[in-house]
Amino acid sequence: MKPGYSTNSLAGGDLLPLLPTLVDLGCESLAITPDSSLLHPYAQEFAAEVRRWRCGLAEAGLACVVETGARHLLDPLRKHEPTLLSTHASDRSRRVDFLCRAIDLAAELGAGCVSLWAGVVHDAATEEALWQRLQEGLEPVLAHAERQGVRLGFEPEPGMFIDTVARAEELLRRLGEPPGLGLTIDIGHLECLGERPLVETVRRVAGRIVNVHVDDMLVCRHEHLPLGEGEVAFGPVLRELAAAGYRGGLHIELPRQSHCWLATAEASLAFLCRERKGLE
Repeated sequence: MKPGYSTNSLAGGDLLPLLPTLVDLGCESLAITPDSSLLHPYAQEFAAEVRRWRCGLAEAGLACVVETGARHLLDPLRKHEPTLLSTHASDRSRRVDFLCRAIDLAAELGAGCVSLWAGVVHDAATEEALWQRLQEGLEPVLAHAERQGVRLGFEPEPGMFIDTVARAEELLRRLGEPPGLGLTIDIGHLECLGERPLVETVRRVAGRIVNVHVDDMLVCRHEHLPLGEGEVAFGPVLRELAAAGYRGGLHIELPRQSHCWLATAEASLAFLCRERKGLE
């Protein structure tokens, strides 16, 4: 398993020069969130930026995944909107287009996967209608990912239509267990939603996990805390992931600490490296 960090937890501006520092701190993988100031998929200079980042990642020796959770990339006024669950089909199509562009980016960067989620429900549609929207939106995304040879990792997110691992498992069943669709697991989210014992939850879906987010949390409180400041017992979860053969990134996600990212990254990566060493 590779200790990693998320770009949404770094300071703003040009992030590429920060990669050597992250490597010095023990980072081996980067979770890249395209945003208005980072690999914006609709920007005129996007192709040049992709080439720049491909070279930078190679020089730093960093693996990567692509995340799609930028808060205001598609709509400056509505957080995370539009989504695959938006009321209007045209809005859902915009999310599909964005996800396909993220897949293209992942193919260019040689990323391990593209991580995505369902979205928040904002209308009075029935449960079955919402499932239908989600499945219909994912079908072209899955097809595009297959063409590009990119794996997808679906993340259960507190407050969204698919919020728990159990709901994500139902989605996989409804889609016919597509081989190209795995799971992104956020260890803090498991604690937040009380999916205990965490080890058993991870064990149940271990073969599907393609991406892992790491943050500490308290039960029933969706707030990403620095590692060691919440209630998560990381050792047993990491041991379960290792036993299952997971070899991907453990991407630390602490966006609220981005203003002090260097100290946070140093402490968090040191914590994670100690936990990983304890598995040896």
